[in-house]
Formats: sequence, C-alpha cells, structure tokens
Amino acid sequence: MTQALLTLSGVHTHIGAYHILHGVDLALARGQLTMLLGRNGAGKSTTLRTIMGLWRASQGRIVFDGKDISALETPRIADLKIAYVPENMGIFSDLSVKENMLLAARSAKRIQHIDEQRLAWIFSLFPAVEKFWNHPAGKLSGGQKQMLAVARAIVEPRELLIVDEPSKGLAPAIVNNMIDAFAQLKATGTTILLVEQNISFAKRLGDQVAVMDNGRIVHNGAMQQLAEDEALQHALLGLAL
Repeated sequence: MTQALLTLSGVHTHIGAYHILHGVDLALARGQLTMLLGRNGAGKSTTLRTIMGLWRASQGRIVFDGKDISALETPRIADLKIAYVPENMGIFSDLSVKENMLLAARSAKRIQHIDEQRLAWIFSLFPAVEKFWNHPAGKLSGGQKQMLAVARAIVEPRELLIVDEPSKGLAPAIVNNMIDAFAQLKATGTTILLVEQNISFAKRLGDQVAVMDNGRIVHNGAMQQLAEDEALQHALLGLAL
C-alpha cells in the first residue's frame, strides 16, 4: 500500500456544547487525491478545521508524516507545508492580488523573492491571477477569487493541500479549469484532500474517497469503485453519482 502521509485515529471534536466528530479514522495516501464526501452537516468541514488546529481535537491523534500534530497551533501546522483553502476562500479583499500572494508566501518578504518559475506555472494554471495582479482582490468574480485562493495555497511547494468545496458556485468552464489545476498539482506529487459536492468533479479527480455521516467515516475505498456502484452511492449518500 502507498504510505499514508496523514492519519486521523479516533478523532473527536467538540465545539462548545456540541459533539461534532465522533471518532474519525482517516488515512491519506501520499501523492494521491482523496475526496471527502457526505451530506450537509456530516462533519466534513469540521474535519478539515480540526486537521489545521482551528478546532482542537478533544480526543484521538492526528499524525502527519510521522509527527503527532494534534496539539500544534495552526501556524506551526502550516510550517509543515500544509496549506488550507476554507470554503469562504480566506482572501483579503482590500489587498491586491499580488499582496495576497505575497502574504501567502511564508518564506518571501518581497514579491521578487517568490520563485519565478513557480509563479509562471501558477499563472498558466490560473491566468486571471496574472491578469488582475494589481487589482483589489475584492473586485474579482467568485470564480476568480477561488482561483486566487488556490493560487495562494500553492505559491510555495506544499506536502499537503486541503481544500473545502473548491467548485462551489462556479461556472462549468471555471470548474473544468480547477479540475485541470488539481490534476497538475497531483502530478507533482502533492497530496490533496478535497471536500466536494460536485460529483462530476469528484469522479474525474479522486483516487480515494471517504464518506462521512454523523461525524464518522462510514466508507473508505477507491473513488472508481464508488462511482461504478449505484447501490453503494444510494446507501452512503442517498443519491446516484
């Protein structure tokens, strides 16, 4: 089996009085793209936020590349080359696209310090980032903001990229562009965890899939197997892919 880069073992998360995650077990194979699927309210976004330390696991272990990160603060987790794109994208609307990119480049103090070849590659993935380089990020369309959010996350090489619903509300042409970008990222060896509601997106990109329900992982397996099994889809998701 491919070695796991990230594992969650028996992870519980409480938010105030609410018990959201109930013993999540999840393993991300190194270099593969794992889709995290499930109904609304199943605990998918809470799982991502718990991995990043934005919510603290109340029980269980989160291990990244052999290191227990369960108790680390979010900046220390990011230092391990883990990038996170939240559902709200997390861009700074009053800053320019360029300034947003610079803030995300943790090792660069000036824009000239960002690797030129990597920046050119990002421009090839997301031409809008280059086109609106000096424009306020808040003036971008929803699709362009999503492109910027992902571009920020990969402005430096990452071991793990975690993205919450990257295709939400996007036009089909932009969704196809996003799929191409993630396919190229996967080809570089980046391990990716995606929460996604767009089933076409999931089927085209996913290597592995985990399905959540009521704060637990209820299915793990190959994405292709789930995509070809309508009975399993109905049982797990209440719909056909």
